Amino acid sequence: MNRLQDVLKNARAENRAVLIGYLPAGYPSVDGSIDAMRAMVEGGCDIIEVGLPYSDPAMDGPVIQAAADQALARGVRTADVIRAAGAVADTGAAALIMSYWNPIEHYGVDRFAAELAAVGGSGVITPDLIPEEAGPWITATDAHGVSRVFLVAPSSTPERIALTAEACTGFVYAGAVMGVTGARDQVGHAARALVERTRQATDAPVCVGLGVSTGEQAAEIAAYADGVIVGSAFVRRLLDNRDPRKGVDAVRELAAELADGVRRGSKAR
Repeated sequence: MNRLQDVLKNARAENRAVLIGYLPAGYPSVDGSIDAMRAMVEGGCDIIEVGLPYSDPAMDGPVIQAAADQALARGVRTADVIRAAGAVADTGAAALIMSYWNPIEHYGVDRFAAELAAVGGSGVITPDLIPEEAGPWITATDAHGVSRVFLVAPSSTPERIALTAEACTGFVYAGAVMGVTGARDQVGHAARALVERTRQATDAPVCVGLGVSTGEQAAEIAAYADGVIVGSAFVRRLLDNRDPRKGVDAVRELAAELADGVRRGSKAR
Protein backbone atom coordinates (compact mmCIF):
# COMPACT_ATOMS: atom_id res chain seq x y z
CA MET A 1 0.00 0.00 0.00
CA ASN A 2 1.47 3.39 -0.96
CA ARG A 3 1.00 6.72 0.82
CA LEU A 4 -1.97 7.77 -1.31
CA GLN A 5 -3.83 4.61 -0.45
CA ASP A 6 -2.92 5.06 3.23
CA VAL A 7 -4.22 8.63 3.26
CA LEU A 8 -7.51 7.64 1.63
CA LYS A 9 -7.94 4.62 3.90
CA ASN A 10 -7.29 6.66 7.05
CA ALA A 11 -9.70 9.39 5.96
CA ARG A 12 -12.42 6.86 5.28
CA ALA A 13 -11.88 5.37 8.74
CA GLU A 14 -12.36 8.89 10.14
CA ASN A 15 -15.48 9.34 7.98
CA ARG A 16 -14.10 12.41 6.30
CA ALA A 17 -13.19 13.55 2.83
CA VAL A 18 -9.66 14.50 1.79
CA LEU A 19 -8.56 17.78 0.25
CA ILE A 20 -6.54 17.46 -2.94
CA GLY A 21 -4.76 20.53 -4.29
CA TYR A 22 -3.27 20.98 -7.75
CA LEU A 23 -0.46 23.21 -8.99
CA PRO A 24 1.65 22.92 -12.13
CA ALA A 25 5.34 22.39 -11.47
CA GLY A 26 7.52 25.22 -12.73
CA TYR A 27 5.35 28.27 -12.06
CA PRO A 28 6.59 30.81 -11.09
CA SER A 29 9.75 28.61 -11.05
CA VAL A 30 10.40 25.01 -10.11
CA ASP A 31 11.53 25.93 -6.61
CA GLY A 32 8.75 28.53 -6.36
CA SER A 33 6.12 25.93 -7.22
CA ILE A 34 7.59 23.57 -4.61
CA ASP A 35 7.32 26.33 -1.99
CA ALA A 36 3.66 26.82 -2.93
CA MET A 37 2.93 23.09 -2.77
CA ARG A 38 4.48 22.89 0.69
CA ALA A 39 2.25 25.80 1.73
CA MET A 40 -0.79 23.90 0.48
CA VAL A 41 0.15 21.01 2.77
CA GLU A 42 0.67 23.44 5.66
CA GLY A 43 -2.78 24.88 4.96
CA GLY A 44 -4.48 21.49 5.14
CA CYS A 45 -4.21 19.62 1.82
CA ASP A 46 -3.91 15.87 2.29
CA ILE A 47 -2.81 15.15 -1.27
CA ILE A 48 -1.01 17.28 -3.85
CA GLU A 49 -1.40 16.95 -7.59
CA VAL A 50 1.79 18.08 -9.27
CA GLY A 51 0.90 19.18 -12.78
CA LEU A 52 3.20 18.37 -15.68
CA PRO A 53 2.97 21.40 -17.99
CA TYR A 54 1.99 20.43 -21.51
CA SER A 55 1.73 22.45 -24.69
CA ASP A 56 -1.48 20.87 -25.97
CA PRO A 57 -3.80 20.32 -22.99
CA ALA A 58 -7.32 19.02 -23.60
CA MET A 59 -8.73 19.57 -20.13
CA ASP A 60 -6.98 22.66 -18.75
CA GLY A 61 -8.85 25.94 -18.68
CA PRO A 62 -7.23 29.36 -19.31
CA VAL A 63 -5.93 29.85 -15.76
CA ILE A 64 -3.94 26.63 -15.65
CA GLN A 65 -2.87 27.08 -19.25
CA ALA A 66 -1.44 30.52 -18.45
CA ALA A 67 0.77 29.15 -15.68
CA ALA A 68 1.74 26.04 -17.64
CA ASP A 69 2.70 28.09 -20.71
CA GLN A 70 5.03 30.23 -18.61
CA ALA A 71 6.56 27.16 -16.98
CA LEU A 72 7.24 25.65 -20.38
CA ALA A 73 8.72 28.91 -21.65
CA ARG A 74 11.13 28.85 -18.70
CA GLY A 75 12.26 25.34 -19.60
CA VAL A 76 10.56 23.08 -17.06
CA ARG A 77 11.16 19.41 -17.84
CA THR A 78 9.66 16.10 -16.76
CA ALA A 79 12.58 15.51 -14.40
CA ASP A 80 11.72 18.81 -12.66
CA VAL A 81 8.14 17.62 -12.18
CA ILE A 82 9.30 14.37 -10.62
CA ARG A 83 11.63 16.34 -8.35
CA ALA A 84 8.70 18.49 -7.25
CA ALA A 85 6.67 15.35 -6.47
CA GLY A 86 9.54 14.11 -4.34
CA ALA A 87 9.62 17.39 -2.42
CA VAL A 88 5.89 17.04 -1.71
CA ALA A 89 6.37 13.46 -0.55
CA ASP A 90 9.06 14.67 1.86
CA THR A 91 6.39 16.72 3.66
CA GLY A 92 4.45 13.56 4.52
CA ALA A 93 1.56 14.32 2.14
CA ALA A 94 0.69 12.02 -0.72
CA ALA A 95 2.17 13.21 -4.02
CA LEU A 96 0.54 12.57 -7.40
CA ILE A 97 1.46 13.76 -10.85
CA MET A 98 -1.27 14.93 -13.21
CA SER A 99 -0.08 14.45 -16.78
CA TYR A 100 -1.40 13.99 -20.26
CA TRP A 101 -0.29 10.74 -21.82
CA ASN A 102 2.04 12.04 -24.51
CA PRO A 103 4.75 13.35 -22.12
CA ILE A 104 4.76 10.07 -20.18
CA GLU A 105 5.05 8.00 -23.35
CA HIS A 106 7.80 10.29 -24.66
CA TYR A 107 9.75 10.12 -21.39
CA GLY A 108 9.43 6.34 -21.19
CA VAL A 109 6.49 4.62 -19.51
CA ASP A 110 8.47 2.37 -17.18
CA ARG A 111 11.09 5.05 -16.52
CA PHE A 112 8.41 7.56 -15.50
CA ALA A 113 6.77 5.16 -13.03
CA ALA A 114 10.10 3.98 -11.63
CA GLU A 115 11.50 7.48 -11.06
CA LEU A 116 8.28 8.71 -9.45
CA ALA A 117 8.24 5.74 -7.07
CA ALA A 118 11.93 6.30 -6.26
CA VAL A 119 11.25 9.83 -4.95
CA GLY A 120 8.24 8.71 -2.88
CA GLY A 121 5.46 9.65 -5.32
CA SER A 122 2.24 7.70 -4.98
CA GLY A 123 0.34 7.93 -8.22
CA VAL A 124 -0.52 9.55 -11.52
CA ILE A 125 -3.72 11.05 -12.93
CA THR A 126 -3.95 10.65 -16.71
CA PRO A 127 -6.97 12.61 -17.99
CA ASP A 128 -6.63 11.62 -21.65
CA LEU A 129 -5.78 7.94 -21.25
CA ILE A 130 -8.53 5.32 -21.28
CA PRO A 131 -8.09 1.90 -19.67
CA GLU A 132 -8.41 0.02 -22.97
CA GLU A 133 -5.25 1.79 -24.22
CA ALA A 134 -3.33 1.69 -20.95
CA GLY A 135 -1.74 -1.76 -21.13
CA PRO A 136 1.91 -0.66 -20.83
CA TRP A 137 0.96 1.89 -18.16
CA ILE A 138 -0.89 -0.70 -16.09
CA THR A 139 2.13 -3.01 -16.29
CA ALA A 140 4.58 -0.26 -15.28
CA THR A 141 2.51 1.14 -12.41
CA ASP A 142 1.85 -2.32 -11.00
CA ALA A 143 5.57 -3.09 -11.17
CA HIS A 144 6.54 0.04 -9.24
CA GLY A 145 3.62 0.36 -6.82
CA VAL A 146 2.29 3.57 -8.37
CA SER A 147 -1.46 4.20 -8.21
CA ARG A 148 -3.46 4.86 -11.38
CA VAL A 149 -6.26 7.42 -11.49
CA PHE A 150 -8.59 7.59 -14.47
CA LEU A 151 -11.55 9.91 -14.98
CA VAL A 152 -15.29 9.51 -15.31
CA ALA A 153 -17.66 12.26 -16.44
CA PRO A 154 -21.38 13.02 -16.20
CA SER A 155 -21.70 11.63 -19.74
CA SER A 156 -20.09 8.27 -18.85
CA THR A 157 -22.28 5.22 -19.30
CA PRO A 158 -22.60 2.64 -16.51
CA GLU A 159 -20.38 0.32 -18.54
CA ARG A 160 -17.72 3.02 -18.95
CA ILE A 161 -17.81 3.85 -15.25
CA ALA A 162 -17.40 0.18 -14.30
CA LEU A 163 -14.50 -0.31 -16.72
CA THR A 164 -12.74 2.85 -15.54
CA ALA A 165 -13.23 2.15 -11.84
CA GLU A 166 -11.86 -1.36 -12.19
CA ALA A 167 -8.63 0.02 -13.70
CA CYS A 168 -8.08 2.61 -10.92
CA THR A 169 -5.80 1.71 -8.03
CA GLY A 170 -5.91 5.04 -6.20
CA PHE A 171 -9.26 6.74 -6.51
CA VAL A 172 -11.75 7.45 -9.27
CA TYR A 173 -11.66 11.08 -10.46
CA ALA A 174 -15.22 12.30 -11.03
CA GLY A 175 -15.42 15.41 -13.20
CA ALA A 176 -18.20 17.56 -11.78
CA VAL A 177 -18.93 19.27 -15.08
CA MET A 178 -18.41 18.76 -18.77
CA GLY A 179 -15.67 21.01 -20.10
CA VAL A 180 -12.31 22.34 -18.98
CA THR A 181 -10.95 23.28 -15.57
CA GLY A 182 -11.76 26.60 -13.93
CA ALA A 183 -13.50 28.07 -10.92
CA ARG A 184 -17.28 28.36 -11.21
CA ASP A 185 -19.96 30.08 -9.18
CA GLN A 186 -21.67 26.73 -8.68
CA VAL A 187 -20.33 23.22 -8.82
CA GLY A 188 -22.22 21.12 -11.35
CA HIS A 189 -25.36 19.46 -9.99
CA ALA A 190 -24.34 16.33 -11.87
CA ALA A 191 -21.47 15.69 -9.45
CA ARG A 192 -23.51 14.03 -6.70
CA ALA A 193 -25.34 11.82 -9.19
CA LEU A 194 -22.04 10.84 -10.79
CA VAL A 195 -20.56 9.89 -7.41
CA GLU A 196 -23.62 7.79 -6.62
CA ARG A 197 -23.40 6.06 -10.01
CA THR A 198 -19.70 5.38 -9.53
CA ARG A 199 -20.27 3.94 -6.06
CA GLN A 200 -22.60 1.39 -7.62
CA ALA A 201 -19.60 0.08 -9.59
CA THR A 202 -16.79 0.19 -7.03
CA ASP A 203 -15.80 0.48 -3.39
CA ALA A 204 -12.82 2.65 -4.39
CA PRO A 205 -12.78 6.26 -3.18
CA VAL A 206 -14.47 8.74 -5.53
CA CYS A 207 -13.07 12.27 -5.56
CA VAL A 208 -14.72 15.25 -7.28
CA GLY A 209 -12.96 17.99 -9.22
CA LEU A 210 -13.50 20.79 -11.74
CA GLY A 211 -14.97 24.08 -10.63
CA VAL A 212 -14.31 24.13 -6.87
CA SER A 213 -12.89 27.38 -5.52
CA THR A 214 -14.45 28.19 -2.13
CA GLY A 215 -14.83 26.67 1.31
CA GLU A 216 -18.59 26.51 0.83
CA GLN A 217 -18.25 24.50 -2.37
CA ALA A 218 -15.72 22.21 -0.67
CA ALA A 219 -18.18 21.62 2.18
CA GLU A 220 -20.95 20.83 -0.28
CA ILE A 221 -18.87 18.17 -2.03
CA ALA A 222 -17.29 16.72 1.13
CA ALA A 223 -20.77 15.82 2.34
CA TYR A 224 -21.03 13.06 -0.28
CA ALA A 225 -17.63 12.46 -1.94
CA ASP A 226 -14.39 10.94 -0.66
CA GLY A 227 -12.28 13.83 -1.84
CA VAL A 228 -12.45 17.43 -3.05
CA ILE A 229 -10.04 18.42 -5.83
CA VAL A 230 -9.11 22.08 -6.35
CA GLY A 231 -6.80 23.36 -9.06
CA SER A 232 -7.53 26.62 -10.86
CA ALA A 233 -8.31 28.53 -7.67
CA PHE A 234 -4.83 27.78 -6.31
CA VAL A 235 -3.18 28.71 -9.60
CA ARG A 236 -5.14 31.96 -9.68
CA ARG A 237 -3.70 32.91 -6.27
CA LEU A 238 -0.19 32.62 -7.70
CA LEU A 239 -1.03 34.46 -10.92
CA ASP A 240 -2.61 37.33 -8.99
CA ASN A 241 0.40 37.80 -6.69
CA ARG A 242 3.50 38.66 -8.63
CA ASP A 243 5.47 38.72 -5.38
CA PRO A 244 6.27 35.01 -4.93
CA ARG A 245 6.10 35.18 -1.12
CA LYS A 246 2.66 36.79 -1.23
CA GLY A 247 1.57 34.12 -3.68
CA VAL A 248 2.71 31.35 -1.35
CA ASP A 249 0.89 33.00 1.56
CA ALA A 250 -2.27 33.32 -0.54
CA VAL A 251 -2.13 29.65 -1.49
CA ARG A 252 -1.73 28.65 2.16
CA GLU A 253 -4.73 30.79 3.15
CA LEU A 254 -6.90 29.24 0.44
CA ALA A 255 -5.88 25.73 1.52
CA ALA A 256 -6.91 26.53 5.07
CA GLU A 257 -10.31 27.86 3.90
CA LEU A 258 -10.92 24.78 1.78
CA ALA A 259 -9.75 22.38 4.50
CA ASP A 260 -12.18 24.00 6.92
CA GLY A 261 -14.93 23.54 4.35
CA VAL A 262 -14.03 19.88 3.86
CA ARG A 263 -14.17 19.29 7.62
CA ARG A 264 -17.56 21.01 7.92
CA GLY A 265 -18.94 19.09 5.00
CA SER A 266 -17.68 15.77 6.29
CA LYS A 267 -19.58 16.29 9.56
CA ALA A 268 -22.79 16.64 7.56
CA ARG A 269 -22.61 13.11 6.16
